[in-house]
Amino acid sequence: MNQHAKPSDLAISGPALQTLRDAAGAAVGAVPPVWPIASAVAVNPFLGQSDQSLTGTAALLGKVAGTRILPERAHYAKKIRSGEITSADLAQAAARAGIGDAATLAAAAERPAAAPIALPTLADLAAELTGIDVPALVTERIGALAAQHFDAGQAGWQLVAPSLYAAWRDTASVDRTYDIAGLAALRGAFAAAPATAETAMHDAARVLDLPDDAHTLYFHRLLMTVPGWAQYARGQRWIADQKGRDDGAAADLLAIRLMWEAALLDALPEVGALWAAARPAYSTGAAPSAEDRIDAALQDAADIAARRALASALAAPAAPAAAQSRPALQAAFCIDVRSEVFRRALEAQDSAVETLGFAGFFGIAIEHRPTASDTTEARCPVLLTPSVTTRSMVAACEADRAREVGQSQRAWERFRSSAVSCFAFVETAGPAFLGKLVRDSLGKPQSTCAAAAPAPEFDEALPDAARIDMAEAVLRAMSLTGTFAPLVLLAGHGAQVTNNPHAAALDCGACGGHSGEENARLLANLLNAPEVRAGLAERGLSVPDDTRFVAALHDTTTDAVTLFDAPNTPEVAQAQAWLEAAGSITRGERAARLPGAEAARLPARAGDWAEVRPEWALAGCSAFIAAPRGMTAGRDLTGRAFLHSYEWEADAARDYPVLELILTAPVVVASWISLQYFGSTAAPTLFGGGDKLLHNVVGGIGVVEGNGGDLRPGLPFQSVHDGSDFVHDPLRLTVAIAAPEAAITGILERHPEVRALFDNGWLALCTLDENGAVARVYAGDLAWSDSQPDLAHAA
Repeated sequence: MNQHAKPSDLAISGPALQTLRDAAGAAVGAVPPVWPIASAVAVNPFLGQSDQSLTGTAALLGKVAGTRILPERAHYAKKIRSGEITSADLAQAAARAGIGDAATLAAAAERPAAAPIALPTLADLAAELTGIDVPALVTERIGALAAQHFDAGQAGWQLVAPSLYAAWRDTASVDRTYDIAGLAALRGAFAAAPATAETAMHDAARVLDLPDDAHTLYFHRLLMTVPGWAQYARGQRWIADQKGRDDGAAADLLAIRLMWEAALLDALPEVGALWAAARPAYSTGAAPSAEDRIDAALQDAADIAARRALASALAAPAAPAAAQSRPALQAAFCIDVRSEVFRRALEAQDSAVETLGFAGFFGIAIEHRPTASDTTEARCPVLLTPSVTTRSMVAACEADRAREVGQSQRAWERFRSSAVSCFAFVETAGPAFLGKLVRDSLGKPQSTCAAAAPAPEFDEALPDAARIDMAEAVLRAMSLTGTFAPLVLLAGHGAQVTNNPHAAALDCGACGGHSGEENARLLANLLNAPEVRAGLAERGLSVPDDTRFVAALHDTTTDAVTLFDAPNTPEVAQAQAWLEAAGSITRGERAARLPGAEAARLPARAGDWAEVRPEWALAGCSAFIAAPRGMTAGRDLTGRAFLHSYEWEADAARDYPVLELILTAPVVVASWISLQYFGSTAAPTLFGGGDKLLHNVVGGIGVVEGNGGDLRPGLPFQSVHDGSDFVHDPLRLTVAIAAPEAAITGILERHPEVRALFDNGWLALCTLDENGAVARVYAGDLAWSDSQPDLAHAA
């Protein structure tokens, strides 16, 4: 029991408290999660609003965050003037929204919309009354506390407390910052704070005198005053839930924010009248305005135009495929949009080359311990929980030395990058560090030893039956069940960069923000095992004796491909020649998009510590296609499409388990990626990562702009903007699947959370016919349309 607890702290119960608990849970659930930056993965910033429409979400976030979540109207006006959005697109969007005609929307696009105004908090009202920037003070002090509490080892000294709320309670009453700001009375109010976060929430809510129907919206509003830290706390709860643990950081953060509100009301009694006038607005909800509907209709028109362009690209005649009884090379890449460019270039080398697309963790959800490390990494989508543990082994005589070297390097890195000791580092190590500084300044590429890294192994040997089950599931999910080439590459991907806190965002999201070579090597070893091959043959999957699976790693910043454990054979030598040529073509295509880039210098940019745009990652993503490669091969999809190999005929006999997996996992992950880019582009102040030039790493878990304040959880400005204009076009993802609509409908019916993404317009869905052209369009509520209203006027 806390020594400061009072009897009343321990005896709260009743419907009023449960109402607050429910409201707090709903408010926390409305905030998207964010993972630590070292393993950052894309997150749908609108995850908590997937049960609402875009229009409703725009109204809600306008009320709780005071931020537009759609681009400025000039963005749409430019598309209309260029002809990218046609009158037919506008007419269809206007009809859907019920707001006039094409001319109405075109005229609205030329008229700037008023900025949304958030509902006032006590901090806002106190600022209005006193002239003190109270909201900034709240953000700064909570940010300083959260940075200390969540620190993952970067700080030289840490705040020790059993919870975030306890840490706040121990420090708030002695913090002299409030005195400097002219609000010394806050310390007295904080000194009387209840011992528990739940009691604090209850007491503050009683003081603020909000009706029951206002709590959820008000709590959400408070969390959005520190949105970055709220998202990080929400992410900690997500991780804890996956591991069967409790984490109360998000609730604690809400309780702290509530205590600030109550303390301001206590310290500034005259603000009470302003609060009484403002309070009823929280009971009225967040109904969309006419301006919200116009903005959403303009976005709808942009999405319609993009879907029309995609349909046109898919309907274009493809180059006839050469008759090929058995390919010389099959190469499976991640579905990541960057792979589309490389796959196209690789296939262009020879008609005997065939590529496939599959999620980059290759169906093996692992908790991996790297060489000589004491930490583990979840190398699988964050939607999944690792099913097995693995490690990269070295010889026993080398393990201790490797661990010592690694620990020394990490300690040295912390010393030279921390806020205080970095100055001492410059003074003491400057001369010795000169060579590295010059090399980095000139953008000399770093040497890598990925190819020499020890092969990963399962911590505990899996029984043969389990290994065969795993191999069969992966091959069927990849639609690799018929012809096998003599050489099959399993190519994960990663990004070679330096001095980039957001490096994980360039790595494989399907591998939990890590590179994919460990998963690829595990699968290659599994599929090469004779006992696994024998077991697969008994299940109707016969892999020829001369087929060799080889793991690879595609470096997306240099477009070099490293092979692992590859035999010295003519097939491997030929594959390496094809891969090198494909890399050269891909670098040429990518360099044309990167500011100031030359294809020959892309590897140097990867090693340049001053380079803020080593690559564009998934910027531009706008479509997800699950179909046989023959339907998309030869079509230039400009690095904007996730490509998943899928053949429904083979899946139908087993009642579509692969299709169900695609819709419930890769499609959802792709939607998270697409919507993260959407949010970071259209609403950068709320969901973007800010300016890389101003970033400071805090706690080893994220970045802030400047020396403190709110965490910046999204993609940096330089990841979506080239200095002149946005390179990512904020569009909602179009999902195109070559499968019977009845099979898709059945899966949506069984998975309401996935269906909600389509029914509420966060994703669009269509089927492809046997030629790869759009056939039917999902109209919502489990209905389909053959009139194709989005695509009828395709060029």
